[in-house]
Amino acid sequence: MLVAGVLCLAFGFLRLPAFEELTARTVPILAFVLAMTVVTELVADAGLFQVLTDKIAVFGRGRVWVLWLLVIALATVSTVFLSLDTTAVLVTPVVVLLAVHARIPALPFALTAVWLANTASMLLPVSNLTNLLAQSRLGMSPVSFAGLVWAPAIAGIVVPVTMLGVAFRKQLAGRYGPQPTHNVRDRPLLLMCAATLVVLLPALVSGVPVQFPAMAAALVLLGVFLRRRPGSLRWSMVPWRPLMLTIGLFMVVETLHGIGLTPLLAGVAGTGDGFPSLLRLAGLGVAAANGANNLPAYLALEPVAGSPVRLAALLIGVNMGPLISPWASLATLLWHERLQALNVQIRWGGFAAAGLVAVVLLLPLSVLVLWLSSGAA
Repeated sequence: MLVAGVLCLAFGFLRLPAFEELTARTVPILAFVLAMTVVTELVADAGLFQVLTDKIAVFGRGRVWVLWLLVIALATVSTVFLSLDTTAVLVTPVVVLLAVHARIPALPFALTAVWLANTASMLLPVSNLTNLLAQSRLGMSPVSFAGLVWAPAIAGIVVPVTMLGVAFRKQLAGRYGPQPTHNVRDRPLLLMCAATLVVLLPALVSGVPVQFPAMAAALVLLGVFLRRRPGSLRWSMVPWRPLMLTIGLFMVVETLHGIGLTPLLAGVAGTGDGFPSLLRLAGLGVAAANGANNLPAYLALEPVAGSPVRLAALLIGVNMGPLISPWASLATLLWHERLQALNVQIRWGGFAAAGLVAVVLLLPLSVLVLWLSSGAA
């Protein structure tokens, strides 16, 4: 995809002024993604997520449903503050292994992780790359952004959790025994990582451009690991393939807009802030995300979302909608890779059917509460 974007620029399909504008907008976002990936990888290497799951197992007091509720809290906080990809990559394996060691079905925990990785990614700009793009377009602070989308963000947590609780009520009704705990290799390192996160999370919602605190945290942790555990520093921590794919998508979609994509989509997406119009745009976002991927879906439809509430409706579609096809979001693909490594099998037919039911219920409700809470009603 990066090659396609470079060719668009080289042959003049992507105009240089448009490319310069695109670069100014997206480089800070990509810098944030890179820095946060390094931060979360190093925090995970220090064992923080394993320690959290150990605590969760203790707090569950042998009740599976309490354990599941605590996993919901972990997946939600991870998604909201550290991004959906962090939940897919780092939370999924620890909660699935927690279920395996407790000798309880892993599927409810695995589906909870991937559903919340997508549907809980509405509240803050840092929760999803699409949110960061929307925030840059709107020029909103993180608090203002949360003030726009808080109602559908709540729906994106409550509805999927309720569905999963009903569907897996029998599996969640049992008990589990004492769980083994993980040994902390370097407790000072773990404490330094935890302290860095404690400082970083409020900084990400302070209104300071998010790439700066993320880069500062990454540099601090790189310095700490260079001193205490240099063997953990490796080039594979850098998400080269996702970054190259994202840059290429930015360039290709910008090229398509330059040659007439926007007028074409405007006729399909409709106009206005009424409930039917918002639902139409969100539904189009769901279809585009599951047909291709949520990032190009957002980039393609952003120009036809001409108001803050319409942009929020588009985010509902491309953030909460990728529950049907495996390629609808990168987080789902990363989640599946982690499950394969753990020998946990997922049947995509059942995954798609359950996701379709969830989207049919979640989408209109989320758009409705957005419409009511935004003052567009």
